Amino acid sequence: MTTSANELYGSPRPEFSVILPVRDEALHLADAVNAILSQDFHGLLEVVLAIGPSHDGTEEIAKALALADTRVVIVANPSGRTAAGLNLAIKKSQYSNIVRVDGHSEIPQNYLSLVLKILSETGAVNVGGVMAASGKNLFERSVARAMRSPLGVGASRFHTGGLAASVDTVYLGAFRKEALLAVGGFDERFTRAQDWELNFRLRAAGGLIYFDPRLVVTYRPRASVSALARQYFEYGRWRRVVTRRHEGTINYRYLAPPFTVIVTLISIILGIAISTIFLLPALVYGIFILLASYVIGKSLGEVMCLPLILLTMHMCWGTGFLTSPKSLAP
Repeated sequence: MTTSANELYGSPRPEFSVILPVRDEALHLADAVNAILSQDFHGLLEVVLAIGPSHDGTEEIAKALALADTRVVIVANPSGRTAAGLNLAIKKSQYSNIVRVDGHSEIPQNYLSLVLKILSETGAVNVGGVMAASGKNLFERSVARAMRSPLGVGASRFHTGGLAASVDTVYLGAFRKEALLAVGGFDERFTRAQDWELNFRLRAAGGLIYFDPRLVVTYRPRASVSALARQYFEYGRWRRVVTRRHEGTINYRYLAPPFTVIVTLISIILGIAISTIFLLPALVYGIFILLASYVIGKSLGEVMCLPLILLTMHMCWGTGFLTSPKSLAP
């Protein structure tokens, strides 16, 4: 018989430490923090900003936010690494429920109230919801469309939505602090995929990870092709690390991008070297990209942008997965 977190740790208290690992987030940081401070939640609340080395005025903005509201606390994160910043913020936190928010995301006004309700009702150790990608210009809006479509990033519930249920991982997360500390917090060897890896350990310890579509977080996508390429290349590299460290965590959805990269590359090479008939797989994939762009896009501009965006996401994720060295997080 499984013991729930409520039985193990008691019902969650009405108190939250919201933690943000922040680096070069001057564009969105104030909006992210103000969204937290304007919650309809009436319990104890603090916002802990783990500030990494930044070059865009992020630290000055963080200091101004802390000066304007005593609930905002700053802790230095010299390495700038996300997992290290999260652990430093957890160590600095004083409340029993930990909510992770990123510097380029915004939570709705009822987010913390809903989190408390869901933690209490489910007995979960971590709950999360929908990563509602939303862009401000044409390119960002097009990336957001791709991120919220199964044709872009697969059918993960936190991307595309779905029914409330137990899941392997969630976006960001709202944690029982005791459960988080019991498994040692975030693994600082992970540059990416540290949330997936942590949720694996929480589940291995008997904890429930729970998705609820009522928890919607606005996410601001990368603003350029180069930034998007770097992001998805790193996603692929680090997802491979998770599969190496935790056997049995791979599924067909994660193998689709590397398979696509291999087949497309072989198709092009053989098509050029031997016969154009071998170009058929690459042609089929190209047609898929065009059709997917037409289906996903909601305007002519988005339909025009999406082929490059989808190719970047698929190819960079797959290439990152295939080229991920064993020296990462040994």
